[in-house]
Amino acid sequence: METVTLDAVDRGLVHALQIDGRASFRTVAEVLGVSENTVARRYRRLRSAGVLRVVGVVNGVALGHSSWALRLQCTPDAAGAVAAALAARPDTSYVHLLSGGTEISCNVQSPSAAERDALLLHKLPRTSRVTAVSAHLLLRATALPAAWPGAAWLSEEQAGRLRPAPVAAVAEPVALDDQDRVVLELLARGGRAGYRELAAAAGSADSTVKRRLDALRRSGVLGYALDLSPAALGFPTEARLWMSVRPSGLLQVAQAMAEHPEVCFAALCTGPSNLVAAVNCRDADDLCRYLTERVATLDAVRSVETAPVIRTLKRTGTAGIPASR
Repeated sequence: METVTLDAVDRGLVHALQIDGRASFRTVAEVLGVSENTVARRYRRLRSAGVLRVVGVVNGVALGHSSWALRLQCTPDAAGAVAAALAARPDTSYVHLLSGGTEISCNVQSPSAAERDALLLHKLPRTSRVTAVSAHLLLRATALPAAWPGAAWLSEEQAGRLRPAPVAAVAEPVALDDQDRVVLELLARGGRAGYRELAAAAGSADSTVKRRLDALRRSGVLGYALDLSPAALGFPTEARLWMSVRPSGLLQVAQAMAEHPEVCFAALCTGPSNLVAAVNCRDADDLCRYLTERVATLDAVRSVETAPVIRTLKRTGTAGIPASR
């Protein structure tokens, strides 16, 4: 990634795309008070510099999948290769090397118990350089990267003009067909791909693809995420927190952490650490202040294990798209 200094227009564009990754350049330009050409040029500049990209993200929960946070301990010579292999899988996201470079953290969406077991019970344990694996079922998220306030820049009035229609409650898991999978896989590589390109790949009409994607978005199956390193916004110090919280105060702590501007992800989970969180800070001192002045005031927290992120191999992207049966 190139070193790029973001000005007010860039920051407004970043926030706009965080709100709606498919927002038209015309709409974003109207909100920012600049020309459409300016917005398109700034986006191409940031995209080509590797600062950001927009990706289509499938919500596996709406498809009946389960979400897991994995922790892997590896031998020092193997962690990079194992992390790269995990990042290449279509069912993973947020693959990080932690601490001294021997621990890997990642999220996995499992379409079925069989596929979950194949990864957790067979593939990973058979890799001799993986010395330990723990899997934590994510029960409920209270903070998600798409709403991380570190990217905020626009006024509430400006943000309101960009927000997409609310997601409808879906009683039953949504089924995807082969055309859906083709389109979703393309969007996972580039969330702003045009309807003509998507329709050509799916062998369908532009209008048909647009209607289907609109329906998947309204149902909560499809979302558009901004893939952006927090370092680009001045937050280069990232860490994963594994927390043990008294059960009677677990939900209260998780909701309180969701209000912390440092927190980009928080979720209740299974295991001895029953709350996992991801935080973005400006430096080590900022992280120290967060732990000692914010987390320390949450009385129900029994213990916190802090694992700094030393390298990110994957943030968001392809995850949760089941293969055709």
